Parts: sequence; structure tokens; C-alpha cells
Amino acid sequence: MQFGRPRIQMTEMKKTRPAASPDAYVAALHGWRRKCVEALRASVLAASTLEEVIKWRNLVYFAKGPVLLIRAEDARVLFGFWRGQRLRNIEPGLKPGGKYEMATLELREGMSVDPPIVRRLTRMAVKLNVTLGDPTLAAPPAQRRSKRERGKSGQAAHG
Repeated sequence: MQFGRPRIQMTEMKKTRPAASPDAYVAALHGWRRKCVEALRASVLAASTLEEVIKWRNLVYFAKGPVLLIRAEDARVLFGFWRGQRLRNIEPGLKPGGKYEMATLELREGMSVDPPIVRRLTRMAVKLNVTLGDPTLAAPPAQRRSKRERGKSGQAAHG
């Protein structure tokens, strides 16, 4: 019998290499997560012309900047949009969080999103990038104010 600190399971500390390609990412998944990711991916790619890459260990889709991501985790699949907060009228289940107006839909075993909704979300997200530009380059108003306050030479911007 051992005393002291509880043992940490290796799965909690396991570091994995990023998938070599989007196809390899999907091929490495099993069960409901694979079916969920395959369905999301098919609907996303059917909706619009997007560049699909592995970035940040996720499936990430670009059109004039990042548009959306699909991330398979142990107990859930996240379907996230950089400007997802603007898409909540299409899918109220999108939960706001993070930078760039990000919002994500959390899918667990037995859950799905109707393909027409996935396609509509994707088309609208692409349209927002075409209209507004790369969301990672569009600083929110609060960030713009703080840059102005610092001034170009580091002086305080007081009137």
C-alpha cells in the first residue's frame, strides 16, 4: 500500500503530436467522436470554399482569416466560430467565450447538429470574414482604446 500523493493517470499528462493532415486527424478518432467530426466536416466543406488545415492541434478552416474550428476531445467535440457570437440567432447553443467574438457549440455523445444548420453557420461565418476581414486583425474597441491611450511614443494620451 502506498501513501502520499494520489497517482495521476498518464492520459491526463499525455502529449500527442499534431495530425499530419485533416484526413489523419479524422482517421485517428473512434466511435461517436469520429462520426460527429465526419458529419461536421462534410457539412462545412459542402457549404463554402475553405482552406482546411491542422492548426493548434484542431481542424481549422480559413477564408480571409480563421472562420471555424472542429476539436475532438475525450468527452466532447467543440464546433467553434471566431465570430460565433454574431451567429447565435442561427444556433442559440453557441456559447460565447474567448477572443474575437468566439463562440462554440459543445457536442457530447448522442448529440448532433442538423447539416443545414452547419452549412448556414459556415456560410454566414465566411460572409462575415469577407465583409469584416480577418477576425484576428480586427481589434475590439476596448483594445483600440488602450492602444490610443498609450500613444505612439508611449506618452499618456490625456487631453
